[in-house]
Amino acid sequence: MSSTDNCTLSTCPLSMAYIDYLPNLPANVFFVAFFALITVLQFDLGVWYRTWTYMIAMLPGLILEVLGYVGRIMLHDNPFDFNNFLLYLICLTLGPAFFSAAIYICLGKIVVIYGEGISRFRPRTYTRLFVSCDLLSLILQAVGGALASSAGDGDTSESDTGVNIMIAGLAFQVFSLLVFMVLASEFAFRIRKSPKSENDDFTSLRKSPKWKMFLYCLALATITIFIRSVFRVAELQGGFSSALANDETDLMVLESTMISIACICLTVAHPAIIVGRTWNSL
Repeated sequence: MSSTDNCTLSTCPLSMAYIDYLPNLPANVFFVAFFALITVLQFDLGVWYRTWTYMIAMLPGLILEVLGYVGRIMLHDNPFDFNNFLLYLICLTLGPAFFSAAIYICLGKIVVIYGEGISRFRPRTYTRLFVSCDLLSLILQAVGGALASSAGDGDTSESDTGVNIMIAGLAFQVFSLLVFMVLASEFAFRIRKSPKSENDDFTSLRKSPKWKMFLYCLALATITIFIRSVFRVAELQGGFSSALANDETDLMVLESTMISIACICLTVAHPAIIVGRTWNSL
């Protein structure tokens, strides 16, 4: 049993808590409501248009976001509770990797719409490669988070090992996103260089404003997730007791806001809204 298990705000100083501040209640309630709304919208769109793979990628991440902010609300009431801290830490750490997977799925479809002959790799190669990287990143983050959070009092060795594993998972996610952005940019360059797409079935779609919006939204979502992931790596460099890990303003701007923007982009420019049920046959 941890020495803080029986602590309350009236009996123990906040410095003994798992985080050195009380999470802002209105802000975290807002993010619970926000991600819950996005979850409902993604579910409705996924079922209506039967975009199962995209929906399966998005929903777990959104549910984790909701649970993560619920954990922060619970930390506001009791920052000494290990389960509250674990709920917040693990869920918000893992959630964005699922959104990355949704973006990776989209690139494969985009290659089909422009023409496989333009691409350096086959459409499914992009999806399989980057989703596999996402899975490895998730495993590392989950194992590291569980190990670091379950370390006993004074067991800095186990805690440091867990943090290092989490950092490795997050760093690998950053690396994967960076490689993805490079390959996506290279594919965009090939499109501009090619005088004509090999796939004439989607000429009108590619010229439409909604298609351009879709591409811009995917790009913005990728960039915001990348910024958030870089922040998370920096946050954990000093461990859970670091100043950055205990600064709620930084977290709200570089975690909450970045992921919110990504989710708005991935919902407003939902592939089914842009392409319809044709998306499933690509």
